[in-house]
Amino acid sequence: MAVSAFDVQRIRTDFPILNREVRPGILLAYLDSTATAQKPAVVVEAMDAFYQKYNANIHRGIHTLAEEATTAYEDARQKVAAFINAANAAEVIFTRNTTESINLVAYTWARQNLNSGDLVLLTEMEHHSNLIPWQILAAERDVRLEFVPVTEDGLLDLGVYRQLLGLSPKLVSFTQMSNVLGTVTPAVEIIRLAHDAGAVTLVDGAQSVPHLPVDVQALDVDFLAFSAHKMCGPTGIGALYGKRRLLESMPPFMGGGDMIKTVHLRSFVPNAIPHKFEAGTPAIAQAVGFGAAVDYLARIGMQTIKEHEHAITTYALERLEEIPGVRVIGPSCDLKGGVAAFTLDEIHPHDVAQILDTYGVAVRAGHHCAQPLHEKFGITATSRASFYLYNTTEEVDRMIDAVYKVKEMFA
Repeated sequence: MAVSAFDVQRIRTDFPILNREVRPGILLAYLDSTATAQKPAVVVEAMDAFYQKYNANIHRGIHTLAEEATTAYEDARQKVAAFINAANAAEVIFTRNTTESINLVAYTWARQNLNSGDLVLLTEMEHHSNLIPWQILAAERDVRLEFVPVTEDGLLDLGVYRQLLGLSPKLVSFTQMSNVLGTVTPAVEIIRLAHDAGAVTLVDGAQSVPHLPVDVQALDVDFLAFSAHKMCGPTGIGALYGKRRLLESMPPFMGGGDMIKTVHLRSFVPNAIPHKFEAGTPAIAQAVGFGAAVDYLARIGMQTIKEHEHAITTYALERLEEIPGVRVIGPSCDLKGGVAAFTLDEIHPHDVAQILDTYGVAVRAGHHCAQPLHEKFGITATSRASFYLYNTTEEVDRMIDAVYKVKEMFA
């Protein structure tokens, strides 16, 4: 089966970790990129160069190293902004991760604009990071929460969504791609309908930005949250995109250095965006790595990556369906990204993952920070294989062979 037009074997040479033997003679088959992606050498080298050649704090220093570090940090912001087609780099705020990006909106925009009785509309397929901040707000402000249902085939019920919009929500916050089901939601339509109803929109792009072409201007989204580590970048840094008018109207998230313009003993004036939301010394090396990661992905092309993942996922689902007792959760391949979450007979997913690991196959097991979604499907956990630009059909075959071994062990 032809996987894609690009040379996956050449791509794999960019990722040194893929040569690792996790057991003597057993090569790693890494099928857990939804949790975190592996990093190409260019990302590690970019961060290493920062520490070895121009390590310094940014923005306030005027010596050579400080100016070079500042330039590299702000260049990374420009690269990330271009990657998602933001109108201006000032609309990109560096955070620690998707979770912090969503919390930033919850603690600034939401607490400034939402009051008792106001409605926040979410979906049943959300990651905990897009549930708990709103549950905290609901308890604090008596804000109401409603949820767009997930259908039995793993899609959002847009008919119910349209009905819920009749309740005049102030915010619609949803994932663009489920980390469990793989479902790619119709974000353009969801956002358009939300705006027609007068709502602000926030998209959890943790899974979509690394795997699909994402254009914030085409989406017309108000906020987009995503993480570097899921898109070949380092851990410890993510981004929040926000429309300029919204960011400028929001109060600061945290107080301290670099988020201020002037400070007096009893008052302060906040800095302009994006710095208003970046208090303290930021993750400078991580930002440099983030910039290198988006350069790497952009060179390959997100449409090319999407097509490769689609081919791998299609093959994986076909092979999983061959196995008696396997139940795959989620929609058909044409409606999902590179995720295959499944259960196997009465065997606990943790046992499946642990046994697969003995064969060098790395998958995830659990509720994947989406416990309510698993409850919706009447299960406590799933085993989850997830795919990225460096995965091959041979790795899928190794997983399938290992799953058969699991069945034999528990027969």
